[in-house]
Formats: sequence, C-alpha cells, structure tokens
Amino acid sequence: TPDDDLSLAAVLRSPICGLTEAELYDLAQGRSGSLWEALDDQAARFRAVVDLLADLRVQVDYLRPYDILERILIRHDARRRLIARLSDEAEDAIDELLNQALAYERAEPPSLTGFLIWLDAEEIDIKRQADAAGQRIRVMTVHGAKGLESEIVILPDTADHKPQEREEIFVGPEGEPIWKVAAAESPPSISSLRAQKVKRSAEENLRLLYVAMTRARTWLVIAAAGGVKSPASWYAIASESMARIEATPMVLGLRHETGDWPAAPTRTLTAARAIPTLPSWATSLPSPQPARSDVLTPSTLGGAKVLPGDATGANAVGATERGTAIHLLLQHLPTRDPGGWNDLARHLIADPVLRDSALTEAVAVLTKPDFAEIFGPDALAEVAVTAAIGARRIYGVIDRLILRPDAVLAVDFKSNGLIPARPDQVPEGLLRQLGAYLHILSQLYPARRIETAILWTSTCLLMPVNADIVRAALQRSTMDSGTDP
Repeated sequence: TPDDDLSLAAVLRSPICGLTEAELYDLAQGRSGSLWEALDDQAARFRAVVDLLADLRVQVDYLRPYDILERILIRHDARRRLIARLSDEAEDAIDELLNQALAYERAEPPSLTGFLIWLDAEEIDIKRQADAAGQRIRVMTVHGAKGLESEIVILPDTADHKPQEREEIFVGPEGEPIWKVAAAESPPSISSLRAQKVKRSAEENLRLLYVAMTRARTWLVIAAAGGVKSPASWYAIASESMARIEATPMVLGLRHETGDWPAAPTRTLTAARAIPTLPSWATSLPSPQPARSDVLTPSTLGGAKVLPGDATGANAVGATERGTAIHLLLQHLPTRDPGGWNDLARHLIADPVLRDSALTEAVAVLTKPDFAEIFGPDALAEVAVTAAIGARRIYGVIDRLILRPDAVLAVDFKSNGLIPARPDQVPEGLLRQLGAYLHILSQLYPARRIETAILWTSTCLLMPVNADIVRAALQRSTMDSGTDP
C-alpha cells in the first residue's frame, strides 16, 4: 500500500530497513508527494531498502502470508537484525507470528490482506517461563517476582515515594459511598477512613519489601536515587536495620555479610589459540539471484483492458484502486454474515468515498440470486495457479473457481464502466487473461471441460466466454512475445 506513509515510515525506522531518525526526517520533510515517491526519488541513496521493498511488492500477489514472512526474515536478513536490536527474547514473538501465519492458512484462503485483518482481530499472548532467564538480567515488578529466586537481586528505586490518593470515593462502614474532600476539610468519618487506608498501604508496603528482599540467594543490593527522608521508604527501613546490626560502612552506603566467603579465584592466562582461516565462501555474500525473465502473468500478456471510450480507462490509478477495493469485498464479504459487511468494509478500505462506492457495487453482486454458486461455500476464492507455457512458466490468481464433476469454471471479476455486448467484443487484454487461465486449468484438470467467464460488477452480468475465443487470444499474445504455447 504505497499511500500508507505511516506504516512505511515505521518499516523504514525498524531494524528491517534500519534508517536513522535523521535519514527518515530528511526523506519525509518537505516532500511533495507520498513517502514512497520520496523514497523512489532517492533510490540511489537507499538502494538496499528500495530493492527490498520492491522485491516484496512483486512477490506479495503470489506468496502465502507465511512465505512472505519467511522471505523477509531469511532472504532479507530481518530475523538477525530484529534479534540484534531487540535481543534474543524477540525470537519468541517472531516464531509465534510465523505460527499464526500457518494457523491462518489452515483455516482461511491464504491472502495477505485477510491474514492482517485476522491477526488484528486476535488477542495473542506469548507467555515465557520467568524462571528460565538464563544468562540475562530480569527486570521485574515485586509482584511478578513472587515465587522466584536469583543469585543477585537489585532493588534500584527505593527512595521516597509520595503515595497518591487516586480514589475519589471512600466506602463507609455500612458500604455507603462517601465523596472524598480535601484533608483539611474532612469530617471525622472521612479522616478515619483515610487513616485506615494509610495504615493498610503501610502494611502492604512492608509485605512487598519482604517479598523483594527474600528473592535473593546470595547478594541483595538496595539502592536509591533522590530523597530518603521518609521513614516509610524501603531505603530508610533498610538503613535503620543495617545500623542496628552494625553493618560495615562503605564508600557509598553500608554492607553486611554472614558466613565464610571464599577468596576470589585467581585465573592463569593462557596463550590464545590461533583462529583458523575460514574459506572464502564463509565470509563472502552469495551472488545475487538473476532476475526471472521466464515468468509470465495473465495480466501482463498485452492487449487493451477496456473498450474505447470507457471513462475508467482515463484514470488508470483511480480505476485500479476501485477495482482492487471491489475485489477485496467480493473476496471477504461472502465469508461473513451480511450484518457485519459494513464493519468489515471499514477494516478493508480506509477511504470512505471509495468504500461506499465499492460496497454498493459489491453488495448488488453478492445479493443477486443468479450468483449463489459463485459465492457459495463450495466455490474457491483467490486461487493461485501455475503451469508451464512453452519454455516459460505462467502464474496467476483466479478470482473464483468452481469445481464441478465434469467441468471447471473460472470466473474473473471486472469493474469496467463500459461493458461489451457480446463475448467476441471483450477487450483483447481480458481475453488473453482468460486464455491463460484456460491454459493452466487444462493442465491441472485434463479430464474436465474448462469454462471461463467474466463477472461485470457494474451491471451484475455474468458473461461466459467461449474457449475458442480465449484460446485464440492467448495464441496471439504468445506470438507477440515469441513464446510457444
């Protein structure tokens, strides 16, 4: 989504791309268009980042969510970069994200948009065993440390803390609510309740101090920064206790020790072993993978996509955005109850004007009884297919695929404004696209009859297109490109 400046900025500043705050500021400040356009204008300066994002934009239509994540983490080195910045604990979150991608693919059609919506709706908690810290420093609250022990425990913030009364209502002896007033203006009943609350807080303060101090097996360090005049502070309580047991004065503070402590071990330095020389392949990067010139897609076989005079062809960007929005709705709305279509549309499409227009058109298509089979539970949505075409390969995604005992129907959604009257008047580029689907499905289902059709969303018209017509269109496209079908 090149227009999502905020998400792109977050990715650029993340360990995946690694831009500094100053670099992102220079890139974004004063730009005349989107952040993506500004990045593209400075592609020479940020070549590695541009190549990474360009690769993902090319692959996003063909790879499953798990494969996309794996490509980012492994091929583009994001796992190492994330762990280098966020420490080893980031591995748990990375692995769980991959697990969620696999779980989604087992339950839903594996589209990236659907996965993001599904993930956003889930509440995933990653629980780590707190007692398995290993060679790490654990930063924990006293409550979180209950039941745990460590060789060294540091209480770093034990200076004076002024307790705050956040409650606006006290509860009286009979359970009646009493509105809090200033201490100087409090009647005896509120003063008594306030005193009881202060007493309970002091008792809880001592219980927490006991829990904190008993977490240490060997060393307990109690430290403070700031004032330590309040007798209720943990530092003051510890200082008073250390004075009573005649602790040893130090440069800073006091120390108390019990038992026999062994002398510090001595180490004998030995000569360092020679570092073996690594072979050249271990320290050099692999050669870049050559660009795949042998890959075709149904939408890039050439030919016009709209009829002459079609207003949608005058604004290619707007037409593409609208077509994409309608496709998203036709893909995801059939899986939800109609009562939730509006909410789902808001998640899928941010622009309210575009959303309302696309939703009106999609609902008209989905509620037409003639299309019950196309959008029924047995139809397959967004089906990725591939096959050989001569010496090359062709990849495509079919909007709807209906498998019948003796036939296979491939339906392609089109949101053109000007609709042809007959199948032989369909624009050449669309016929070539259907021809590619026919070619692929013929290899996948050789024993079944392959049928193709276009669903014109603007008029809710399903137009079957004869196999001979689309086969001839594909033949013309392969002749243009020099490819033997």
